[in-house]
Amino acid sequence: MRTTPDRIRHALSFEIIGLLLSTPLAAWVFNHGIFEIGVVGAVTSVVATVWNYLYNLMFDHAMQRRRGTTQKTPLIRVLHSVLFELGLLVMLLPFISWYLGTDLISAFVMDISYSIFYVCYAFVFNWAYDRAFPLPEWEMEASKTKKAEA
Repeated sequence: MRTTPDRIRHALSFEIIGLLLSTPLAAWVFNHGIFEIGVVGAVTSVVATVWNYLYNLMFDHAMQRRRGTTQKTPLIRVLHSVLFELGLLVMLLPFISWYLGTDLISAFVMDISYSIFYVCYAFVFNWAYDRAFPLPEWEMEASKTKKAEA
């Protein structure tokens, strides 16, 4: 399982890269000023960072209990990303509506658009992160699989 410093590195790098990609794109797509979208992005980032840490910790514990490992299959990665974004959607919808002065439907459309972007981004980021920072248990499992196939 990942250590606390590794989880912090993961959460912070995920949010910083996500903000750099999403803020200019959202300002352009939703026709709001970069400052307004930047504030929404910053608040979203803080909430998402805390949620990211807690969610991944809970998800890893659940995987460890159910599967005996934290290694994710492609299907589990999709489930992981979608459930994360649904939780974030519920938390952020009222803030976006209030801050941008929009109705809940407009805020929902914006939040869903962010979610679609972040589901795709999370899938790619987490896969790349796992490749860049693999856990020792995964390498041992891969060795066992190679030996069993030989």
